[in-house]
Amino acid sequence: MEAPAVDNAEPRSASREAAVPGSFGAGLGGGIVSGLYTSGVSLPASASPARRRSSRQAAALTLLLVATQSLIPAGAQSVPWATSLAPAVQAQPLPEDRGADGLAQSLAKLRTWASLLMIVAHPDDEDGGMMAYESRGAGARTALLTLTRGEGGQNAMSGESYDALGLVRTQELLAADRYSGTEQIWGTEADYGFSKTKDEAFAQWGHDRVLRDVVRAVREQRPLVLCSVFLGAVTDGHGHHQVAGQMAQEAFNAAGDPDVFPDQIAAGLRPWKPLAVFGRVPFAPVTGKGMYDYATDTWAPTSFTNYVTGEHFATAPTADVSIPEGMFDPVLGRSYLQMAREGWGLQKSQYGGGNPPLAGPDSVEYHRFGSRVVPADAKASDPGSTGFFTGIDTSLPGMALLAHPVTGDASFVRAGLERIDHAATHAFLAYTPAMPARIAPDLREGYLATQALLAEVASSNLTTDSKADLTHELRIKLVQFNTALVEALGLHLDALLTPAPERDLRGAKPRAFGLYPELTRTHVTPGEPFDVRLHVTAAEPWSATGELALERTGLATPSGEHWEVTRTEAPGLNRAQSGVGEAIFAVTVPRNAAPTAPYFSRPSIAQPFYDVADPSLLGQSTAPYPVSGFADFRYQGVPLHVAEVAQGVERQHGPGTLMTPLVVTPGLSVTLPEAVAILPSGRQELRVEVGVANEAAAEPADATLALHAPAGWLVEPAVATRTLQPGEQASQQFTVRAPAGKPGQATLQATARTGNTEYTSGFATAGYSGLVPTNLYRPATLVVRPVEVAVSPGTRIGYVMGTGDEVPAALRALGCTVDLLTAADLQHWDLAGYGTIVLGVRTYTAVPALGAASPALQRFAAAGGTVVVQYQSGDFPGAPLPLQLGSSPARVVDEHAPVALLNSHDPLLTTPNRISPADFDGWVEERGHGFAASWAAGWTPLLATADPGQDVQQGGLLVTSVGRGRYVYVALALYRQLTEGVPGAYRLLANLVSQGNPRPQ
Repeated sequence: MEAPAVDNAEPRSASREAAVPGSFGAGLGGGIVSGLYTSGVSLPASASPARRRSSRQAAALTLLLVATQSLIPAGAQSVPWATSLAPAVQAQPLPEDRGADGLAQSLAKLRTWASLLMIVAHPDDEDGGMMAYESRGAGARTALLTLTRGEGGQNAMSGESYDALGLVRTQELLAADRYSGTEQIWGTEADYGFSKTKDEAFAQWGHDRVLRDVVRAVREQRPLVLCSVFLGAVTDGHGHHQVAGQMAQEAFNAAGDPDVFPDQIAAGLRPWKPLAVFGRVPFAPVTGKGMYDYATDTWAPTSFTNYVTGEHFATAPTADVSIPEGMFDPVLGRSYLQMAREGWGLQKSQYGGGNPPLAGPDSVEYHRFGSRVVPADAKASDPGSTGFFTGIDTSLPGMALLAHPVTGDASFVRAGLERIDHAATHAFLAYTPAMPARIAPDLREGYLATQALLAEVASSNLTTDSKADLTHELRIKLVQFNTALVEALGLHLDALLTPAPERDLRGAKPRAFGLYPELTRTHVTPGEPFDVRLHVTAAEPWSATGELALERTGLATPSGEHWEVTRTEAPGLNRAQSGVGEAIFAVTVPRNAAPTAPYFSRPSIAQPFYDVADPSLLGQSTAPYPVSGFADFRYQGVPLHVAEVAQGVERQHGPGTLMTPLVVTPGLSVTLPEAVAILPSGRQELRVEVGVANEAAAEPADATLALHAPAGWLVEPAVATRTLQPGEQASQQFTVRAPAGKPGQATLQATARTGNTEYTSGFATAGYSGLVPTNLYRPATLVVRPVEVAVSPGTRIGYVMGTGDEVPAALRALGCTVDLLTAADLQHWDLAGYGTIVLGVRTYTAVPALGAASPALQRFAAAGGTVVVQYQSGDFPGAPLPLQLGSSPARVVDEHAPVALLNSHDPLLTTPNRISPADFDGWVEERGHGFAASWAAGWTPLLATADPGQDVQQGGLLVTSVGRGRYVYVALALYRQLTEGVPGAYRLLANLVSQGNPRPQ
């Protein structure tokens, strides 16, 4: 393979075609990046032999990268010890991963080939303390496979739900992974909500679909050990948890069988047999009563299954290993559990974050379900003296167990591994934090020894499987040596957007850049120019002929898109005495540039899994970011590589100044406020607000907006024109009139046209302040659904917002007047003008001050108003009569669960809409949660429902009289149904808010 050319000339235009096919640049983005634009460092003529050597070495590293990408899933690096040289997404590592502390941990990783893959169901399921111990303490390569992105969870931080919430939780888990030092992999399953049984989860996802994802991850990662927090039993609780536990065990055998998912083998993966599989001992009680299932709040007969052997047993799995996650690590300055839980606390959408643990001993115990090293029935007499890798030689020479020759012996493998181990051990023992560069020669020797053994393996008489297995591990080791050398030499790269220059690129003086980056945009649009500043530093000066040389800097961009890139400046790029250099690249986004969007999607939330258009991205956290910068160094003949995704610099209220990965967006974004709208009975028209935003940085846009409807539907105006300045947003209200009679459901399409380009979709940014944002794209379509629903005329509602709450929009769609109130408003305002006060989802958690407003709410009800309290996550103050939800409130998760009306004559079920069991058809995700467990005699339950096997739940809709008014608690998940346009949910909501009698003001 030809090495990529190095540009040593004056600044010039570099097109994508100038990159050598299959070159080093092609490996940077996981097989999708082929644009490579370089800024070479001018070397004197006397250095030409070194140049020729460096070209050969660069070619060797090119071979490494291209081959590595074929076996190891590529993607932007999110942890400091990734298995490929993908660019870092985060501009700054954690403090524990910088400098002396970071190098100390990298050196520990060089001395072992231990590897571990954990399988869980949702973000925040992971055993982060254990993972931190194995990764940061023992030096193991760790990865986490999370089947879903948590789409069905709660959101305590922002308004996103479903797929948008999944993007939020994706970034939260990536932030947490940095603390545990774990590489992240994802399944294609979607979290469709709480599942009480494993059977339901398999019915939704399909057994083989889940197993396929897990087997693929095992074959890609090729870990020595598999583990899960779960066992596949009801002690796991959530049905999704049970699936994850069972799949971890099934994959132990399935991943090594070439007849299981042979299409993966045909696509280039190879079978892999892990050496052991573990599950965490039950965390739910197992006693003489049986085993507790928190998902159903019941006790079941004790019964566990070993899915490796098929054995069933009536006792709880015992501890075979105990991991001391509470052990103090002096490099981290705290225990592994404390380190991991600090990251776990960043998953704030769930419960607002976790409580950090105090320092002190702690351990977590796991049961061994299968082993190819230790007899399956062996039980350790002292779990604390064993670990996941007991019986496995995880030293570097131990890797020789992968070597199986066709003929002859394979002693050369152990000899080569011993040379690598000698260099790594010498570096580890000689390391002095104050003088890290002193171990660089040892690391260089380890790098070269690894490179030499790779070549020997390739030309050896080993079996094909042995060559593949050893090559996989040695390439990872080569990347780890690259990381350690980069840290020892203090090499660093920043790839930053710069403010657009007001100058002629063909002949301007270099700009002076300071050490403090200026604020910039974090997105660009097709056709837009921008500059990227590569700021390169080293702990010691580099020079063309010295031990350390900076050979080139460059940008990598997506394949198939013709990005224009010109190196405009290289101020002091090779200042031999400074150890600091910069290169400036002028970039123009091509007109055909694709938006940076999730690579996975589904047509609706009814589909419990994602479709993936590009199989090469399976398992990745995000689609690759479009632009990254890199710098290639050479240290004593060894090529070194550092890379970072291009970052924009922005200031956010609260977190302060942040660096955020650059993304591409369309020039215009056209949006609708909702995906489904209702047309209540008696109405022939509705108003639709079409939003449009000009995402460009500099050019105004003349946008022509239209809303297209089926034949027979009328839209006014036909079109509307808006002139939008850069960054400006605007909206246009259209009036849509349905055909006479009883129209059927219709789909409307909003468009925005500028020039010859028509836009039919838009995006919303998922996330909150301080979290890496992700843009979720949706078609600008609106389903209009006629609904037979009535609401009392002139209904005026006071609403206190909860979390993830879009109920006010549904109330306005019914024709109600809605005022958003605060807890203080309830206490101090005259509420006489309202007929109903509604408290939103989880308001007592979201608005702690609400408890003080309870007397005001009861006075309001006593005067003839109605108070409606939607589902709460636990007992709440202020109910007029005792009402308990309990410590673990019941839920009914089967959206098809039968509903019986207990008092069909109550006005809440008759006025103005007569509610029948048919109104509970077509519900999504669940019936509800937060069902009341007990209540005083003055409460009247109006309906009953239950999951299969569950005690009948009557606490989903309760009402009591207060003076001349009423107080209602509703645990039904109306908020989930309303956004999907479920007719029965609208009819019931209309009844809830139509009972009050506002007094004249």
